[in-house]
Amino acid sequence: MMDYLKIGGIISTHGLKGEVKVYPTTQDVHRYDVLDTAYIEMPSGKIPVHVERVRYFKNLVIVKFRGLDRIEDVEGYLKHDLYVSREDAIELGENEYFVGDVIGLKVITDDGRVLGILDDVMETGANDVYVIASQEEPGKEILLPVIRDVILETSLEEGYIKVHLLPGLE
Repeated sequence: MMDYLKIGGIISTHGLKGEVKVYPTTQDVHRYDVLDTAYIEMPSGKIPVHVERVRYFKNLVIVKFRGLDRIEDVEGYLKHDLYVSREDAIELGENEYFVGDVIGLKVITDDGRVLGILDDVMETGANDVYVIASQEEPGKEILLPVIRDVILETSLEEGYIKVHLLPGLE
């Protein structure tokens, strides 16, 4: 499991007083309301920053980090991802998983056939969709809706997701 979870990407500055616009990649955008410490992924490693204030504008989060009070202080963080430590992550409900934890899991059918590896998770309006890189046909993707009738079991410990293929899904 990953020690840090991505919660957004810094896309631009906002004003002259050190605020940044963040495109959130977390399902609950208001998790920023209780965020104290975040980490900016830089080539040299993750840099801790402390959130001073947060506000929302359209589909973005405007964040002000403590001690970074000028536009020049934050310009070097543009186009970098924002993370939170696993200890500070929001609590998940039953049968909910962080995307970073399920990416890379082996996907098998209920009859024991290996479909491939979970490569990505697409968020749609109704439900998420798992993108599986096919083991049988390299380069082919299999899209599976994340619904109870399809996703039967997820085992992070054993590294697999068991699925039932409804007609037309393969």
